[in-house]
Amino acid sequence: MQMHTVMVVGAGPAGLMAAEVLATAGLTVHVFDAMPSVGRKFLLAGKGGLNLTHAEPADLFVSRYGERQAEVAAWLANFDAQKVQAWAASLGITCFVGSSGRVFPQDMKAAPLLRAWLQRLRHPATGRSVQFHMRHRWTGGLRQDRGLTTLEFDTPSGRRQSSAHVVVLALGGGSWARLGSDGAWVPWLESKGVRIAPLLPANCGFDRRGGWSPHFTHRFAGLPFKSVAIRLTGPQGVCFERKGEFVATSSGVEGSLIYAASRWLRDAILMHGQASFTLDLLPDLSAQRVLAEVSHPRGSRSLSSHLKSRLHLDGIKSAILYELLDQSQWKDPLQLALAIKGLPIELCAFRPLDEAISTAGGVAFQSLNESLMLSSVPAVWCAGEMLDWEAPTGGYLLTACLASGVHAARGVLNFFQAK
Repeated sequence: MQMHTVMVVGAGPAGLMAAEVLATAGLTVHVFDAMPSVGRKFLLAGKGGLNLTHAEPADLFVSRYGERQAEVAAWLANFDAQKVQAWAASLGITCFVGSSGRVFPQDMKAAPLLRAWLQRLRHPATGRSVQFHMRHRWTGGLRQDRGLTTLEFDTPSGRRQSSAHVVVLALGGGSWARLGSDGAWVPWLESKGVRIAPLLPANCGFDRRGGWSPHFTHRFAGLPFKSVAIRLTGPQGVCFERKGEFVATSSGVEGSLIYAASRWLRDAILMHGQASFTLDLLPDLSAQRVLAEVSHPRGSRSLSSHLKSRLHLDGIKSAILYELLDQSQWKDPLQLALAIKGLPIELCAFRPLDEAISTAGGVAFQSLNESLMLSSVPAVWCAGEMLDWEAPTGGYLLTACLASGVHAARGVLNFFQAK
């Protein structure tokens, strides 16, 4: 196996993990990336605190991958959330579990982990280092001959061709194009007979039908709705219900609670041209309690003062009621109470793909074998976000990207052993 060479295209988490597994096994590994430095999207994703994985039970963890949980479960079988933490520890990174179950490095930063990882890849104890080739953008050129796969790259010094026995593509999805994930590979693989599900935004924001009034936008765009709950109802009943927070934008909504529901909202818009959810402004109070407080005599106080005094309802929560209710609803205690516990928010569009945190769609699993090798292009594997799956925020995306890199690398090793 010492003579085998591998090209990994894409220096994100999936590509780097595949490179680590393959180099550790004794293969010669070359990593190519279009960007000037490694892991740019990884670093930006960790800017507000790197969420590595989640500490919830394995069955619940796997369920987060929706329609693709069976495929992702095969990756996690060899590299699950616990192994992610053990891997981080092997790099000298201590992790802790937050109150929400999310797992973070002790210092909350991505850069120290990435530095330690690159140090190990470039100077491994095995003596088999990974060679990095930055500013090498794959052009889509690919040919196979006599057991070698040759790719063509645009480089600062012009076009260059490189060959290897196998290739691992870890090209990312279509979000955050400025960091390298631009989806340019889609037509190139399609021309090779690879089926690609359309790239769509995941963990994204949405535009509200009709937008917000100038007054609401000026005063509240960018501010959060805290300690609220949202509910989505589909043909089969409630499909999503959760407490948390989200943010009002100049055109609609975004933030953690919206991202968690984005798959259902996006798919509803694709199917029906619109989507909606109901907003519970006071999820810790029963409908009966809210009605009682709203109906309580307020004397000479204004209704706004009354709601603030009786229900601590003010700021953006009070503002959205003024934004969306008419005078008849304000004057009717029952209608007002119902709105506080279930205010309909109608959406008309999801935000553009390049604004999304991550991507849905990608290389269809029908075009891959169980080890993630392309059926129509033997000796070429795919890993990471370029595959047709999606995950909510909370460490699920990163864990599965890392696990897919391990899974693809194991497939490469089995491929060589079978020769």
